[in-house]
Amino acid sequence: MHKPTRVRIIGFPIDLGADRRGVDMGPSALRIADVDRKLESLGYTVIDEGDIPIRNIEVQEMADSRLKYLPEIAEMSHVLAARVKTVLDEGDFPLILGGDHSMSVGSLAGIGAHCKQHGKTLGVIWIDAHADMNTAATTPSGNIHGMPLAIAMGHGHPTLTSIAGDFPKLDPRNLAIVGLRSIDPGERELIKELGVAAYTMFDVDKLGMYEIASRVLEDMARSVDHLHISFDVDGVDPSFAPGVGTPVPGGLTYRETHLFMEMISQVDAYASLEVAEVNPILDQRNNTAEFASDVVTSSMGKRIL
Repeated sequence: MHKPTRVRIIGFPIDLGADRRGVDMGPSALRIADVDRKLESLGYTVIDEGDIPIRNIEVQEMADSRLKYLPEIAEMSHVLAARVKTVLDEGDFPLILGGDHSMSVGSLAGIGAHCKQHGKTLGVIWIDAHADMNTAATTPSGNIHGMPLAIAMGHGHPTLTSIAGDFPKLDPRNLAIVGLRSIDPGERELIKELGVAAYTMFDVDKLGMYEIASRVLEDMARSVDHLHISFDVDGVDPSFAPGVGTPVPGGLTYRETHLFMEMISQVDAYASLEVAEVNPILDQRNNTAEFASDVVTSSMGKRIL
């Protein structure tokens, strides 16, 4: 597979999917951290397409406490899905900057539609402290940022599962979640029901990141044509990435994260990346955005030597 040499940055400053304000400034923080310049230094042509406009939460009324801001998130997810699909259809690499993790409702819909149209099999590596596999029936909060993986696999409100086409965007056999340490009961049941490859921090401690990454990437290499990485910065330990809305102690270390991304960069099918949940209000001197931008470059081929 020919790897794109042109990266197109799409900002999606959404915070409707979460309870904590500030994550809408994530795309700006990542730009301040020079994510574009760092990619250009690796030889990529980088085009920043700016931010997709997001409605202001202050003027919205929440109609359903089990699916907070469903109409607004659905509307904007349609826009993101179309933009991501266009970038992929034109042969470029989309780098989507969030924004809370409800961004993945739109990004995965667009990627899934592209793959369906072009006869590709989509695989997703989800780096996150949380499973993000709740539904309206299981969610303890009603926040849609805890639901995008379930939605992508066809488990969720039809308003969301039908974005960019009424079909499951992701086969659970082609999903791996890494860094888990906070899972709701309903998510645990769905993970087991669907047979998702889920690697908790116990697994990382026991096996080591190199072994887990090797297993995941070997499986992906055998079965998928398009590998998407969804990097929720709260997958990393808060000591390295404090600027997140839902920090959970005991996460991935600095080197574990970079090692995984360095290994991902060697996979031919790697074709899209998103960064979620960077929250500058909760950060210290933009350290989390700086770290996340460096992780992006590791995934795109940066090496120590």
